[in-house]
Amino acid sequence: MKNWISRRQMALMGAAVLATAATMFVAPKASLADDVVLKVYTALEEEQLPVYKEAFEKANPGITIEWQRDSTGVITARLLAEKQNRQADVVWGLAATGLMVLDKEGMLERYSPKGFDQIKDDFKDKRNGWPTWVGMDAWASAICYNKVEAEKLGLPKPASWKDLLDPVYKDQIVMPNPGSSGTGFLTVSAWLQLFGDKGGWDYMGKLHENIKTYLHSGSKPCKAVGAGEYPIGISFAYPGVKLINDGAPVEVILPKDGIGWDMEATAIMKGTRNLAAAQKLADFAASAEANKLYNESYQVLARKDVTPTLPANYPAEEEKLMISPNNFYEMADRRQAILDEWQRSFGSKDAPK
Repeated sequence: MKNWISRRQMALMGAAVLATAATMFVAPKASLADDVVLKVYTALEEEQLPVYKEAFEKANPGITIEWQRDSTGVITARLLAEKQNRQADVVWGLAATGLMVLDKEGMLERYSPKGFDQIKDDFKDKRNGWPTWVGMDAWASAICYNKVEAEKLGLPKPASWKDLLDPVYKDQIVMPNPGSSGTGFLTVSAWLQLFGDKGGWDYMGKLHENIKTYLHSGSKPCKAVGAGEYPIGISFAYPGVKLINDGAPVEVILPKDGIGWDMEATAIMKGTRNLAAAQKLADFAASAEANKLYNESYQVLARKDVTPTLPANYPAEEEKLMISPNNFYEMADRRQAILDEWQRSFGSKDAPK
């Protein structure tokens, strides 16, 4: 009897322990978004980051974005270097040609975001039945021209890429290094497509004579022109438009012989431990709401159902002048060879990093 009571007491005690444990763990189930910090790599402009972060986090309570921001070439190189020890969950705002390089290395997760049917064909990864990246908007090369500084130096306003070869511009032009900058690479790839391989490299050799230095960011040449450091910078329209709207004596010129362009795009990194949250970010990045935010900086958007409005002082002919077809996949495949050749030929004028 004593042994039986002891066993019964032990059973009751065990039940009590289990009940206590159950009470401890029967808390409200954590939602998908609770305490998730997404590491997001990007080449977006710095002033865009807080706007996009606020909009996403408001739509997805509990998920927090932690940005890692640099220029396109630097972010692409960092992601490749981290291939065996991946840190990023998502890439939000990197040149599609850069993402194509990562995709070739098997680093991107296949995912079709909500509303994918509303994305224009030109902004889709169409090689597979399931996309690994999705475009957001397009940005294109442009010339930023400081009217005051140019007048002081007696420099005419260029209208085409070939105008920039005039000896009058010697040491008066800055442009982005294509290895550091997505804008630099899309511009170089456009010259190779517009003028042919031989003609493109010949053009760059002649232009090099007029280049003062190569900067390591797509927006820096335009910002330097706005600050009066140089009269002419090869860049893209958005920073020039922002400078104009802030009162700088800058004009944005779209060369009449055609302009290079690329897409900002989003992708999920394969192997992320936060896949569900990463998919929510990819859904948001492809949404109409996000495209309306992109329109504050760019006029060519990925969504068919969002009609863009032209930002104040944004050049109206951009989409018409964008080269077509633009051989993104070929340029992505040739990217490293192009960058190696460019660096060998022109890297002597690189600005310090």
